[in-house]
Formats: sequence, C-alpha cells, structure tokens
Amino acid sequence: MRLLISKILALGLGVTLTVSGCDKQSGGKPQGEAPQSSQDAPKEGLSGTVDRTHKGEDMPKVVFEDMAGTPKTLADFKGKPLLVNIWATWCGPCIAEMPTLERLAAQRAGKLQVIAISQDMKGRPVVAEWWNKQGFKTLTTYVDAKADLGFALGGGSLPTTILYDAEGKEVWRMVGGAEWDAPAQLALIDAAL
Repeated sequence: MRLLISKILALGLGVTLTVSGCDKQSGGKPQGEAPQSSQDAPKEGLSGTVDRTHKGEDMPKVVFEDMAGTPKTLADFKGKPLLVNIWATWCGPCIAEMPTLERLAAQRAGKLQVIAISQDMKGRPVVAEWWNKQGFKTLTTYVDAKADLGFALGGGSLPTTILYDAEGKEVWRMVGGAEWDAPAQLALIDAAL
C-alpha cells in the first residue's frame, strides 16, 4: 500500500511540475518578480511546438493597450504579416526568447511586424520597468493586464507566439519558447511570408 501511495504522490508531483511551466520564476523568485534582464533568464525551455490547428482563424477582437495606455487591437496591424508574442515578465522562457524576437524584428523589418503583448496582471508599470532596462530598439511591447487576449486565443501557456497573414488570418502558432532568429524559426516564418 505504501508503495502505491508513493507512486501516486510522485506522479502527482511530476504532473504539477509539468503543468506549471511559466508559473514559476527562474532563479527561485516568486511569480511577479521579473528577472532584471533577458540575460538572467535560463535558456532551457526554448523548445516550442508548432500548432496549425487554428489556421485560417480571424484575429481576436480583444482590446489591449500600448505603453501610453492607448487602446489597440490586432486589427490595427493588418496589412502586413504580424508575429504576436504573448509573454510575461515573470515567465523564464518568455524572457529568454525576447532578445531573439528583437533580432527577428530588426532582420525582417519592412516584411514582418513583430509585437510582444504582456499578460502581467500588474500592468504597464511592471512591464515598463523591465522593458526599459532591456534596450530593445525594434521590438514593441503592449500590455493586456487582464490576459483577455491569451484567453481569446484559447491558451494560457506562456509564451505563445502567433503568425497572422496580412489579412489577419492565423497561419500557425508556437506554444512554448523559441529562438526566433535561429534557422528553423526563420525558415518557418519565411515560408509564410
């Protein structure tokens, strides 16, 4: 009986750790405390999975905000392909992939729009504090403190990155982190442009 209970407890712990993903902060910090820079985030966890089951779906009509508090929707970006990254300052894989998103945005400027939309519940002040320390010059962030966009996309897993075509139709999404300037991700993106 003890052996059975031990196995059940071990299985439960394994499932909890697997499901928690970005529910814990890298470096042992509690959720809500951001790493000081993307260099502080561990590089493991950048092995996202491509999902094409939503191909052809329209962009959600959810409202989020730019860093000045101006309401935006994804439709504001129609006209060019758009890569939307859903992230949070407390998510280790999100932070680890940010520099690669910055490089991608610079490399594909003019062909592809790349934006990051934070799901931080504490809103713009927390996001702005972290973002301003990074020195990103091309990548732009937005805030969705209620996580409405994440829920509209049927997720909750962070990071999630969605590619939309110029008409606002989903091409694919990547659930989990990725090195966005690596050859495999560049080929995935370029095949859709």
